[in-house]
Amino acid sequence: MNSLIDEWKYVAGSKYFRLIFIGPLVAAIFFGLMFSQNQISESPVVVIDEDHSLYSRQLISKINASPYMNVTNVYSSRMAPETLLANEQAVAVIMLPKQLEIRQQQGISTNIGILMDNTMPSGLTGIRTAIQEIIVTENMTLSMTRLLQKGMDAETSKGLVSPLSLQQRMLFNPTTSYVGFMVLGFVNIVVLMITTSAAGSIVPRLRQEGKLFANGKSPVQLWIRIVPYAVMTSLSLLLCYGLLKQVGGMRFEAEPYLFIIPLLVYAFALSLMGLLIGYSAKDLSKVNSRTNFVLYPSFLATGIQLTPLAFPEPFQISAWVLPMNWLNRLIRGMAFRDGALTAYSQEIGALLIIIGVVSLLIGLLVLQEARKATPSREPLVNSDVLPSSS
Repeated sequence: MNSLIDEWKYVAGSKYFRLIFIGPLVAAIFFGLMFSQNQISESPVVVIDEDHSLYSRQLISKINASPYMNVTNVYSSRMAPETLLANEQAVAVIMLPKQLEIRQQQGISTNIGILMDNTMPSGLTGIRTAIQEIIVTENMTLSMTRLLQKGMDAETSKGLVSPLSLQQRMLFNPTTSYVGFMVLGFVNIVVLMITTSAAGSIVPRLRQEGKLFANGKSPVQLWIRIVPYAVMTSLSLLLCYGLLKQVGGMRFEAEPYLFIIPLLVYAFALSLMGLLIGYSAKDLSKVNSRTNFVLYPSFLATGIQLTPLAFPEPFQISAWVLPMNWLNRLIRGMAFRDGALTAYSQEIGALLIIIGVVSLLIGLLVLQEARKATPSREPLVNSDVLPSSS
């Protein structure tokens, strides 16, 4: 208990107390506002109209009416795409060929070209889907018109032209908001950096101050010191998630009083891992460089920027030792899908296993150092039993 009180006193006056709340909150506000309107609409496109017909103008109007595209210019003759896409004034070029209207009236197939600038793929969001929908709708309308002209009723015509229809629904993140994965990942990474660095500096600081075994040589005296870091990390994360929900419109369906449970388990696992990483550091300056062994793999392999399914199976398995891997799965499950706490016992169990294994390793290190710190005692020799020299 003395160790816990001593660590609370240190934390209350340290930079960590301010960083763990200010750093993640600044990241949540900044990135939350930056990506709150991430849905790209009205992407600029140019059209090359070589047909100059009424039908081509109607088709251009339909393209411009799409919420994903904005026709900025219409050219009457073919030009090099490098010229049209220069200076990033447009992201795509749509080419309407000659005799488009005549071929349409004759029922002859015509190719419409679209050239897209893929140097920044995010700028093409929705364009391919939108142009495909326009073409499909136009084909269906033209086909049904010809069938109706031949005396076929509307239902039969629709059955012949489009016997199957597809209905799609995007669940949990229908607008593909960056706040739900990219911004959330940035906030989690900021918290990870601050917590692992702070928890990792506990042992080097105590060793430097000569207080490592001041309250006993039991590993529990050291383990209990991570409680302040775990508690404040959990509160900071919950506060940031609430802020992202208000500022960035992030989906968060789980009840806070329930979600604090996996957050606490995660925060304990993360803090203990930081304690283990920094245990053998000679001084505080070397702790931060060691936290990179957790930071970079957590950023790359736990589903922040890219789904873990995109990695080979050995990389997916290697992410199991990272606490953030299980936090991200808990967020996607409980917060985004509104899953029950009992449905994610596997994720919580994995975090508990990490806590157990890391606690065991810390205990072995503490006992080893305590044994070395204990001075060896020479056997006492009783001078009364020694024979006297005459």
